[in-house]
Amino acid sequence: MKKQRGFTLIEVLVALVIVAIALGAGIKAAGALANNADRLAQVSAAQWCAENLLTELRLNQQFPDIGESPVSCEQLGRSYGGKLRVSPTPNPLFRRVDADITDDQGRPMLTLSTIMGRI
Repeated sequence: MKKQRGFTLIEVLVALVIVAIALGAGIKAAGALANNADRLAQVSAAQWCAENLLTELRLNQQFPDIGESPVSCEQLGRSYGGKLRVSPTPNPLFRRVDADITDDQGRPMLTLSTIMGRI
């Protein structure tokens, strides 16, 4: 009787399972990379909004009043909202200014802070 060569059905199925697991992991990793890239673009745009708001405040050359005020801006075709919070510091010649930026659904994206002095 002649011995047959080739793979058994079990060997083929095990190889297919290994390939399926590897492909599934690869697809999951690619999806995570795409989500991270989108999140990075959103946070970068939110940071530009915050920087623009704080720069505008500095260019006005006025000592900001203590309190909160709503803000909004648009970057990369997306709308961002949030608030500017001005709070006192131990030194009355300085104020802390926080730009809290949220996405279009109101979820916090980032907070950028600075200290402004009386001119």
